[in-house]
Parts: sequence; C-alpha cells; structure tokens
Amino acid sequence: MDQLALFLIIAGALNWGLVGFFQYDLISTLFGETESIVCRILYTLVGLAGVYSIKFLFGRREQPDTENGS
Repeated sequence: MDQLALFLIIAGALNWGLVGFFQYDLISTLFGETESIVCRILYTLVGLAGVYSIKFLFGRREQPDTENGS
C-alpha cells in the first residue's frame, strides 16, 4: 500500500509540475477532460494517497546504529 501511495503522489506531483510550468494537464490529456469520471477518480486517488502518506511525517524513524565503532 505504501508503494502505491508513493506512486500516486509522484504521478500527481509530476502532473502539477507540468500544470505549473507549462499549463499542461497530462491526466486530463490522457483520460479526457477534467470533468470526466476517470479524471475525477484519478485526482481523488492522488488526494487519498496524500492523506494516507501523512503518516510518514509522524512515523517512527529508525535510529542509526550507535554501536561503538571507533
């Protein structure tokens, strides 16, 4: 599930980058106008992946190995 969320977030970020730099919405180009049901589903999935990924901000981080290696 984490990898799927990451994939959707990257796809969404790349799409927003294209919109910001070139005013080109790749998702709507591939799947129809922004109002199409497929586009709305994809945008919703990207949004849900973002909400799901908030857990990574507050998740437990692994501590580096502090074994005495000197």
